[in-house]
Amino acid sequence: MDGRTISVPLAWYPRLLAASSSQREHWELADGGYGIHWPELDEDLSTEGLLRGAPAPSR
Repeated sequence: MDGRTISVPLAWYPRLLAASSSQREHWELADGGYGIHWPELDEDLSTEGLLRGAPAPSR
């Protein structure tokens, strides 16, 4: 929300890694701007987790 860019390895998020480019590009802000949601993938990431460098939990 403040214009910063966060970069993390895509390999940390298996659902995003396995998704098509168009699926990854279809995202929306979640939790009042404190997260990202990919509706086609049922994937949610928090900005806090991204800033901590936390990979996705094993499912």
